[in-house]
Order: sequence, then C-alpha cells, then structure tokens
Amino acid sequence: MSDRKRVLFVCTENACRSQMAEGIACHLHGDLVEACSAGSRPTSVNPLAVKVMDEMDIDISAHRSKPLAEFAEENFDYVITLCGSQADGTCPVFPGEAKEHLHWGLPDPAEAQGGEEEVLPVFRQVRDEIRARLDEYVVGLRREEVLH
Repeated sequence: MSDRKRVLFVCTENACRSQMAEGIACHLHGDLVEACSAGSRPTSVNPLAVKVMDEMDIDISAHRSKPLAEFAEENFDYVITLCGSQADGTCPVFPGEAKEHLHWGLPDPAEAQGGEEEVLPVFRQVRDEIRARLDEYVVGLRREEVLH
C-alpha cells in the first residue's frame, strides 16, 4: 500500500465534529489516513465530544482546537468540511492546497438543547454518522489503492 492520504477535517470551532472525525480516522484508519482537524474560529474541544469518543475507546482529551491558518502552508489530499450546510455561508474555506474538497453536512451537536441526558444522544448520533461516512470513505480509498 502506498503512502497514507493526508486529510484535514474542518468545521467552524474545531470543537466537536472535526475533533471526532480526526480521532476516529486516526484510531480506526490510521494505516491509510493521516488526519488533522482545524476551524475558522477555534475554541476548545467540547467535553461531551471527549465523552462520546471515550465510549468508543478513543481518547481525544489531549486534542486542542487549531486555527485553519496553522495548516495553510501544508498540502492535503482531502479537505473535508463538516458544517451543516455550505449554502448558509458559515462553512470555513481552507486557504491551503488540497487535491479534493468534500462536504459532509452534519449538524453541530453543541447546538443541541437540554441537559446532558438530552444532548449526549445528539453527540452520539453525529459521532456515529462520522464513523459511517469515514468507513465508507476508506472503503473507496482501499479500492483506489487496489486499482493503482
């Protein structure tokens, strides 16, 4: 198998979705993917994102929210935005080089209302959707490797 694909996961705050995607990609698909994450307005990693990732035995507690500018001089095979909608104008644009841009429209679990018991299922749902999309994405990468 050739070199790992470099993937940058992007959302606005780099607090939930992109952090979960980075963690899942590195933990489950690290043989094929080198993953990073960043945001246009980074804040801090959401403790509930850490909690639902821990349920998968993936520790993202040491992750930090990073600005897109930190990666502007780097090249990526894929930049994947995880915002709710590109049409609403809030989805960040990566200023650096990428061979391909993908958009996975996912709701921000941090916007869920209620106490932890009501909010955790939303975080789990988004986490599970990210995992499903990553699994599908990696199947495509593996197929690409076989063809080349």
